[in-house]
Amino acid sequence: MARKLDEKDIDLLKKLAPECNDLECSSSGVNFKSILPPVANHFSKDISDFSHRLESLSEKELEYLLDLIKDGKESLGCLRPDYVMAFQEIVASRAGEEHAGEIIKIYTANDVCE
Repeated sequence: MARKLDEKDIDLLKKLAPECNDLECSSSGVNFKSILPPVANHFSKDISDFSHRLESLSEKELEYLLDLIKDGKESLGCLRPDYVMAFQEIVASRAGEEHAGEIIKIYTANDVCE
């Protein structure tokens, strides 16, 4: 589901990617509509860097992100499968296997990049 990032989303995006100065996707020219895809696709050097960035999330921030994903407001469709697996591993270790399983179900059910 395409959305406009609110202030809380932007703060979270900038925490995960402090080098993010512009909320516009350089390849499409459209404003970012999610948090994880720009972190993975524009700012992380590799999966290890992506995971390291995600590990900086507080429990509350991770819970917020998981809620956005479950509500269909945060897109996973633009993430490569290996990045989703890295995210899923962090979710499993910090929020539990049940939440991690939900992430995979959501990812495999919705392969649309918005």
